[in-house]
Amino acid sequence: MTARLLSAADPATLDAAVAALRAGEVIALPTETVYGVAVLPTQAAVERLIETKRRSTEKGIQLLIDSTDQARAIARLSPVAERLANAFWPGGLTLVLARREATDLPDLLGGGRPTLGLRLPDHDVPRALARRLGPLAASSANLSGLPAALSAAAVFDAMADELTLIVDDGPVRGGVASTVVDCASDPLGARILREGAIPASDITRVASED
Repeated sequence: MTARLLSAADPATLDAAVAALRAGEVIALPTETVYGVAVLPTQAAVERLIETKRRSTEKGIQLLIDSTDQARAIARLSPVAERLANAFWPGGLTLVLARREATDLPDLLGGGRPTLGLRLPDHDVPRALARRLGPLAASSANLSGLPAALSAAAVFDAMADELTLIVDDGPVRGGVASTVVDCASDPLGARILREGAIPASDITRVASED
């Protein structure tokens, strides 16, 4: 299997991506930060994504969403998380949140922890897919430990034999992975797990606002 490289400008590409995701396939898609690989968040598909990435099951897999309402349906947003979401979504911020007890999502998404990493990207392609299908399980488009892909061509060179299709929207705008902030461990605070697209100083400033 070699991935099909499809233009994001072609209206038929979104339908092809939806069909592949519904079939349990792994696809690659653009975001404003780096290219990602994505599946629907079922147990089998997430296992396949982790295998494709050669990723540890303990690291967890984020979900790309289309709205804050999608986030609230599956996770609990503390007041600090709400402030951060209002300030930096859509954008390069992944919030680690406590998952709702009734949420029917694989434990693998949280790396075995009762949390979910959620991001509302500033890009039409993942948001359109999440609008049609619900949250997408996603990770950077690279084998674990290697640099993230910044173009569809780079994804193809690194992972073409692992994917069904690659949505090509040219080079990314940002080039730096999202900043990851834990708002689940302390409901009154925010802990930066990884500084990325959003500077730590901006996160700290907004998190400390009253």
